[in-house]
Amino acid sequence: MGIIIDNLDLWGDALWGTLVLFFAGAAIALVLGLIVGAMRVSPVPIARAVGTVYVNVVRNTPLTLLFFFFAFGVPLLVGTRVDFLALGIWALGLYTATYVAETIRSGINTVPVGQAEAARALGLTFSQVMTLIVLPQASRSVIPPMMSVLIALLKNTTVAAGFSVLNLGSIRAYLSERGENALGVLLWVMVIFIVLVLLLGWLQRWLEIRWKVTR
Repeated sequence: MGIIIDNLDLWGDALWGTLVLFFAGAAIALVLGLIVGAMRVSPVPIARAVGTVYVNVVRNTPLTLLFFFFAFGVPLLVGTRVDFLALGIWALGLYTATYVAETIRSGINTVPVGQAEAARALGLTFSQVMTLIVLPQASRSVIPPMMSVLIALLKNTTVAAGFSVLNLGSIRAYLSERGENALGVLLWVMVIFIVLVLLLGWLQRWLEIRWKVTR
């Protein structure tokens, strides 16, 4: 416990950095992933093509390479220096959005096609069919895989440690400078990540119970 108590300031900053990367990255991923997922099942060919290209290009690119692009390429493109934390958030968000989009697409495919066709026959637009008929039903089936995507995002926040972003993935280097045992630090980092993942698991069970269909 001495490793924690004697360095509470650094642990607090590292945990805060991890949580900011996770929540801000998840917000971008969920919003963008929902849009791309809808594009993937859109009746408009160009929308499906754009969604497919985005998913295949970004998902097949290593996350570290994406971080390198944001850390060194984006500042050159915008012509000004950008905070590494903000760049890390966007890298994580855009990368995770591809997995969110595919998860949503798989959930949409569980909804019988006849329901969407019946809704369109009644005169509903594509956006109305998605928001009123398809997505509410698909959301129930995507909870477990979506939570797996978010857990992967939480673990991927450690990649930002290699780009000067203080988080739980980089705290070992900082505490080593204070003379703390590296193995002890890594064990505590592992414990904190396990606790955070358990909280996400609890959230998953709560959502499944709250949104389950009474049979």
